[in-house]
Amino acid sequence: MTEPYACGMLDVGDGNQVYWETCGNPDGKPLVVLHGGPGQGCHQRMRDAFDGQRYRIVLYDQRGCGRSTPSAADPATDMGVNTTTHLVADLELLRAHLGIDRWLLRGGSWGCTLALAYALRYPHRVSEIVLSAISTSRHREIDWLYGGVSRFFPEEHERFVACAGSANSAASNVVAAYDRLLGHPDRDVRVRAATAWARWEETVLSLEPSARPTSFGGPVDDDLLALVRICAHYYANHAWLADGELIRDAGRLAGIPGVLVHGRLDLSCPVATAYELANAWPGAELFVCDESGHRSSPAKSECVRDALTRFADRR
Repeated sequence: MTEPYACGMLDVGDGNQVYWETCGNPDGKPLVVLHGGPGQGCHQRMRDAFDGQRYRIVLYDQRGCGRSTPSAADPATDMGVNTTTHLVADLELLRAHLGIDRWLLRGGSWGCTLALAYALRYPHRVSEIVLSAISTSRHREIDWLYGGVSRFFPEEHERFVACAGSANSAASNVVAAYDRLLGHPDRDVRVRAATAWARWEETVLSLEPSARPTSFGGPVDDDLLALVRICAHYYANHAWLADGELIRDAGRLAGIPGVLVHGRLDLSCPVATAYELANAWPGAELFVCDESGHRSSPAKSECVRDALTRFADRR
């Protein structure tokens, strides 16, 4: 079990404090973990996924989730200061706070979007990028996840839409309706909305090999309320990104080694996004695991591990 050798709370402004921790080798190559969700937070298993002898591993909870404060589970928390732009700025503040010159970005799912947004803003601070379950938060990706994929689960999607109380079943309207419900002052309203959202997320992943509960599969506690509220908030606003900008601008990442790992059976994030990003990013390597989905798998983990082994001694 890998334990942190340092941790703390970083004041990032707007009344927000971000929890961070470092583990592994203090003199190793810096690597920062960008968790998914958005709003999932970091956990013990993430520490153990890396070579602690060769890497200085940085983990942190993005605004509003995990041990960061204030929690998005509190309806009084101002979500107007929780955007992609804020998260990119927080990450850069954390890098400077820890005295790191350049670091490897390791992200999955939503963490891919954040990694790409940060790298495009601060390319001189990035040594390499390793991403899995590729997502760039384009309109079509969000529309698919909360609408298009319903062709596989029509009865569950009907329930999902009904719980939103939206008069229009278009994905953008449904997500916006959940965004409003999850900020409602009545906890019972928030719990019902979170339960329905989590059920839909679990449904979309239910056909994957070795399906097991995800962060959405636990009890409706404050961690889940924060996770779901942040998800709905970001996707109702298309992550405050111009549609397709991360793939459009990926050519600017030329010179930054990148490895993309994706499961062909990923229903939540179709493999086309990973393919398009790899084509737009000069020199990026794409590994598609035919028997994997969105979740981690032995095959995907091996691809990621191989990339991190190669990059560990690269200067």
